[in-house]
Amino acid sequence: MAKSTGKVTIKKYANRRLYDTESSAYITLDRLAQMVREGREFQVVDAKTGEDITRQVLTQIIVDEEARGGETMLPINFLKQLIGLYGNSMQNFVPQYLEAAMDSFQRNQSAVRDAFGGNVLADIAKRNMAMFEGAAQAFSGPKKTEAEPAANEVDQLKAELAALQAKVDKLSR
Repeated sequence: MAKSTGKVTIKKYANRRLYDTESSAYITLDRLAQMVREGREFQVVDAKTGEDITRQVLTQIIVDEEARGGETMLPINFLKQLIGLYGNSMQNFVPQYLEAAMDSFQRNQSAVRDAFGGNVLADIAKRNMAMFEGAAQAFSGPKKTEAEPAANEVDQLKAELAALQAKVDKLSR
């Protein structure tokens, strides 16, 4: 039996049941979601093959959470953009960016909890966009100075991202 402070192994059987080897009991996806919120480390393996299927199970938890009534967390535009990046030359950079953005968000989480207005969330979003722009600049070289600032920063960022994607696509040929 695993120690309660170590990584717990969860076995998923063909009948879709999940078995917690630490507590020697069957558990639900809701319990796994609770374990994530508690910061517990676990790995989900296919009971028959031993294959690590943690990513698929975590994705299923997200799908279930989004399908429940009430507020969703993932905007449709974000989901479309994410799907659009699959198979794209930028696909390899997205996981690191999303992980860095979530780390940044978590570092600022206490400020978000204490905030009563939307300004803190807007500031975090601006910082995340600046971080993404910095990553884009790292791949495209130093940014040229402009005499006039762009009328719309989002359009400018989209244009820079499109130029970066074109360069990466050209290099990958």
